[in-house]
Amino acid sequence: MAGKLAGVRVVDLTQFLPGPMLTVMLADQGAEVVKIEPAAGDPARTQEPFEAGQSVWFRNLNRGKVSVVLDLKSAAGKDALWALIDGADVLVESFRPGVMARLGFDYATVAARYPTIVYCSISAFGQTGELAQHPAHDLAVQAMAGFLAVNDAGGVPVVPGVAAADMAAGLTGLAAVLMALIGRAATGRGDYIDCAMFDSLLPWCAHTAGGAIAGGAAPVSAAQRSLGGAAFYNVYATRDGLFVVLGGRELKFAVNLLTALGRPDLVTLAEAPAGEQGALIDFLRATFVTRDRDDWVAWFAELDVAFAPVLDFRAAFDQPHVAARGLIVEAHGGHQIAPAIRFGDAAQRVARPAPDLGS
Repeated sequence: MAGKLAGVRVVDLTQFLPGPMLTVMLADQGAEVVKIEPAAGDPARTQEPFEAGQSVWFRNLNRGKVSVVLDLKSAAGKDALWALIDGADVLVESFRPGVMARLGFDYATVAARYPTIVYCSISAFGQTGELAQHPAHDLAVQAMAGFLAVNDAGGVPVVPGVAAADMAAGLTGLAAVLMALIGRAATGRGDYIDCAMFDSLLPWCAHTAGGAIAGGAAPVSAAQRSLGGAAFYNVYATRDGLFVVLGGRELKFAVNLLTALGRPDLVTLAEAPAGEQGALIDFLRATFVTRDRDDWVAWFAELDVAFAPVLDFRAAFDQPHVAARGLIVEAHGGHQIAPAIRFGDAAQRVARPAPDLGS
């Protein structure tokens, strides 16, 4: 099948992660995505590890696109970009605010020639406000959004394993572009999207930062993160030095587990505020450390409890569930993460490879 977005043309002036994440999801659904790169290419091309001579990072965020190398400071490069915008439905850029205006391709200028264009600007802090010109990538945005403060070990912030601000902006931008295309179908007019990584990350904190949002307490300790550091939403060490989690606070899970462990008398503690569950947490810590992680996996197999082992990426990808759903596929000479968006009338597939520079 051609894909849900067949016939949609996208000019992609983004690099690194959030913009390419947005546009690769458009490409996965059949959009024609033209990736504009400088002579040195998207820096993601050089990021390790490599497979079959290509960055795995770059491949997974840029498959299905075509690459055009342009010097946007030259007259020839500008003319070529105008030619690519002619007939395009979407333009996505991730320069620092003001750069596109200096190049002569800001939204007002482009929309004057092509009023149907959906134009998305991705930046760290948005096009307006005191931080608009502040240089930042994912880690700095997480730090200034309060996100990093609750990603700590013993009170010391640690570099997160996932670029949450980048991902949040990519998903927010994708939703906004699709909404704008739907709106254009009704009005015939395009739109401008100011997509900030900072803005996009804040809604991800709604369940953690409730006190601060309401104007009250701002600090959230490691013990209070996510759903409050409750006994049934916590991480526990096992005898072999690995870890498991309890990941559901519903009362039925507490009843099932504590009954199986011979301590139904502790169920009432599972219903108490998180700060009053210390005795229950201590019991579970002492219990989980008596067996190896995989022994606990086997023990929980027939028990209806929100439980999971903490896996590294290799173990996560080797799970039969991943194979059954076709989440890691080999295509075009290398391994890919399959598109996460799946429809009932079309199989997931990686239709086209990532482009060579300027191909």
